[in-house]
Amino acid sequence: MTPSRSRPLSEVVYVAIVYVVLTAAGILCLFPFLNVLAKSLSANWAIVSGKVGLWPVDFNLKNVGFVIMDAMFQRGLVISVGLTVVGTLAAIAMTAISAYPLSKKQLPGIKFVLLLYIFTMLFNGGLIPNYLLIKNLGLMDNLLSLVLPGLISVFNLLLMKNYYESLPESLEESAKLDGASNLRIVLWIIIPLSAPVFATISLFYAVAFWSDWFHPMLYLNDPALKPLQLYMRDVVLQASDENLMNLDNDLLLGVSPEGIRNATIIVSTIPILLVYPFLQKYFIKGILIGSVKG
Repeated sequence: MTPSRSRPLSEVVYVAIVYVVLTAAGILCLFPFLNVLAKSLSANWAIVSGKVGLWPVDFNLKNVGFVIMDAMFQRGLVISVGLTVVGTLAAIAMTAISAYPLSKKQLPGIKFVLLLYIFTMLFNGGLIPNYLLIKNLGLMDNLLSLVLPGLISVFNLLLMKNYYESLPESLEESAKLDGASNLRIVLWIIIPLSAPVFATISLFYAVAFWSDWFHPMLYLNDPALKPLQLYMRDVVLQASDENLMNLDNDLLLGVSPEGIRNATIIVSTIPILLVYPFLQKYFIKGILIGSVKG
């Protein structure tokens, strides 16, 4: 039986240092989130007196309940969920359709078309031309103004293109010998084999649509169309004691502007966090295979 070769001491020390540094960095990244969570679940007196750290003080759910029961929050949540679902599905479809022909190097002029896509990663029209374009298209106060401009991310397009290139060409050749059309090959062979990269890119798109507040702020003036992130921005900036005067005395005893801000942030973060466990098993595989050519 051959004895296993032990690692050199220098390598063991290096690995240990890496683990310690990464663990410390991860803990530091969690501190702000834990503090926000603790404040959202703490009593008003504890928040005002600065006694809340990483654990709730005098635990209560009045701040969270106030946020959830707000009609504007509920409407913003529905709009954001709709935008994220529709936008992600449309974006992944457009990206998949665009990436497949770009992965075929034998097509004439395909390198020039790819160069045009890459050019848009380096240069774009800028804020004012984009705003004027949306305005001239009649998309102001229209939710399509938040979906159409983000249908294709060139970075995601290149990931999917490289993933397609990593698939064996023999699969398509065999299907063509059996009489399958290009559309049938894509629908029944390429797409089922692309689940890892589809999940990865869907996550990228979903986070982008869910987190976007800047474009709604530019293109939406109707309060009824505000997505959740824009509502959250308004709450964080405008929550004050005057905004709480319309509450009854029972709610007023347990609710504070700071608590509402933190509860809004936590409640707005939960939906997108629930998506990660379902896509995590595909994430690493998709990003690795899609980032290099097989």
